[in-house]
Amino acid sequence: MSLETKQFRNVTYLWNDANASAISGDEVALLVYRSNLLGADLRLTNYGGGNTSCKAMAKDPLTGEEVEVMWVKGSGGDLGTMTKGGLAALYVERMRNLKNIYRGIEHEDEMVGLFNHCIFDLKSKAPSIDTPLHGFLPFKHIDHLHPDAAIAIAAARDGKKITEELFEGIVGWVDWQRPGFDLGLKLRKCVDDNPGIRGIMLASHGLFTWGETSYDCYVNSLEVIEKCADFIEGKAAKKRAMFGGAGIKPLPKTERLRKAAELFPVLRGYCSTYVRMIGHFTDDERVLEFVDSKDLSRLAPMGTSCPDHFLRTKISPLVLNLKSEEDLSNSDSVRNKIGPQFDQYRKMYAEYYDTCKRDNSPAMRDPNPVVILYPGIGMFTFAKDKQTARVAAEFYINAINVMRGAEAISEYTSLPRQEAFNIEYWLLEEAKLARRPKPKPLSGRVALVTGSAGGIGKAVAEKFADEGACVIITDNDPIRLEGAVREFEKSYGRDGFAASGVDVTDGESVRSAFEAAALAFGGVDIVVNSAGLSISKPLEEHTEKDWNLLYDVLVKGQFLVTRKGVDIMRKQGFGGDVLNIVSKNALVSGPNNAAYGSAKAAQLHLSRLNAAELGKDKIRVNVVNPDAVIAGSKIWGGDWAQGRAKAYGITVEELPAYYAKRTLLNEIINPEDIAAACFAFVSGLLNKSTGNVLNVDGGLAAAFVR
Repeated sequence: MSLETKQFRNVTYLWNDANASAISGDEVALLVYRSNLLGADLRLTNYGGGNTSCKAMAKDPLTGEEVEVMWVKGSGGDLGTMTKGGLAALYVERMRNLKNIYRGIEHEDEMVGLFNHCIFDLKSKAPSIDTPLHGFLPFKHIDHLHPDAAIAIAAARDGKKITEELFEGIVGWVDWQRPGFDLGLKLRKCVDDNPGIRGIMLASHGLFTWGETSYDCYVNSLEVIEKCADFIEGKAAKKRAMFGGAGIKPLPKTERLRKAAELFPVLRGYCSTYVRMIGHFTDDERVLEFVDSKDLSRLAPMGTSCPDHFLRTKISPLVLNLKSEEDLSNSDSVRNKIGPQFDQYRKMYAEYYDTCKRDNSPAMRDPNPVVILYPGIGMFTFAKDKQTARVAAEFYINAINVMRGAEAISEYTSLPRQEAFNIEYWLLEEAKLARRPKPKPLSGRVALVTGSAGGIGKAVAEKFADEGACVIITDNDPIRLEGAVREFEKSYGRDGFAASGVDVTDGESVRSAFEAAALAFGGVDIVVNSAGLSISKPLEEHTEKDWNLLYDVLVKGQFLVTRKGVDIMRKQGFGGDVLNIVSKNALVSGPNNAAYGSAKAAQLHLSRLNAAELGKDKIRVNVVNPDAVIAGSKIWGGDWAQGRAKAYGITVEELPAYYAKRTLLNEIINPEDIAAACFAFVSGLLNKSTGNVLNVDGGLAAAFVR
């Protein structure tokens, strides 16, 4: 089987001879290079899935002799971004000698601890459960990938026969078995029994391929996967319709997104009964083809086949029994329809656990679904953080691709439930989960901050993101917002935030911002009203336009944003926080400040009124009162600074020192100080506090609340 690289259609050939030549002779560097290329194409393997290895000679630090060492992707990590630090390095001979003390498949989990006795580089990554699968194979370079096209064959009812006929004996077959020491021995037996083969198909799981050099291994992997994909597409082209054809038509794009945003907070509430979840939505065309198909009801309950897919997406998705044209405006009515479906799913999951559990199985985990399919609309996925929710969606799309391919060539089969349980509740998997770092205080929380492209709002958004929250940064200045987006992308990545332009005085603009929040993360838990402006003039110089502008932005804006935020929090059903950035001017009278000061007083009292009304919903409303926060603020770049300096009879340059000297603590107040106060309210320490005012002004006796 030979194929010129220019002929690849279903995979992307990325090897660059110049880049590879620059690291020629360094087998480990070439392994990392090959791994990154493979991980860059999600058709070859999923995020965090698959593993690669190389074997080469190295000097033993204890004896000085040349020994054979295997570098293999360690536990966790992602091929596409892996560095040398993500590899485990082991003595090949020591690892292979472990078979001399292997007590059989009933005891294979105990072998994982013995991998540590084979470590060559003590600074390398911890070995994964797949280590013996590479170690026992006699090849220098090995790829273990989860390509959709290969798994489609591996998950087909007659996948073994198809593999034999398609590859004419040059790709072997190993029946399904959970990854581990024993599977490594079976891979070696397959190679010994079938000399000259170029790879092995693992039933329901994935593909092993190899080569004498890193390049040979890379091309071999692409060629085998390409042949699988070509075969599937040829069969699919002859079918009149995939998945039995369309059962319904999807709604138009705009309507789909509107419906998804409306329903998302309700779903998030149901999925967060054990732990607060973050959501992800996609209406990818592959998802729509599947969820709108006639075969959805047959295939979806079967779940996935590949262990990597299954661990990310759970035993099966929840398919909503909800019409796409359903009126979702009445959340109580929606709950009455989908609440029983969630109850039924949780009951199904509990029965699955009780039926399959063993004496030493870990306790049952969260029984809520990870994947929710809404025919005509798309797919929602949930996890403890955005990246995991997004990756779960990617994995389920991979599973859809597998089902599509398997149905095109034969009939799709999934893992038996007991085998699936043995993977999900594997004690080694439980230990892996236990090693995860403790979540940050705001993990699982979503915060929308107005006016957050600079100044106080930006500092608050950054603080919340630092503490684990997903944030929606908003501003009415598109240029300023674009700059903030670049900074947040660099600091927090694409999963840490979303951005939306918003005019807080316009109800439709506010609605759009919260719709963006719902589509990005599933809802909102924290609303921070930070957008503002200031006008400082003597009473006789104040215009009606000045007055209206201040009250529109500060008071009406706070009202509109709070109202919409509360609507989403009520849909979720687990409370939330509203934080209003007001001012010491709400409490202290000063010259040339009639409109601004009175608008701030209105903001403060509106906060009290909201706190009194929303307590029944477990929604806390609190106020932070800053004073003279100059750094990064647009307010101080305009006429306000001139006006305040004039009122106090000083220059603009003297303002920071002037404000500091009048405080009890003689301190300049920075945006980060206000952000810290906001965090104090939402960190969990003040969950039973509402209607409070926290002054962050360095100490101004005239502004004391009591």
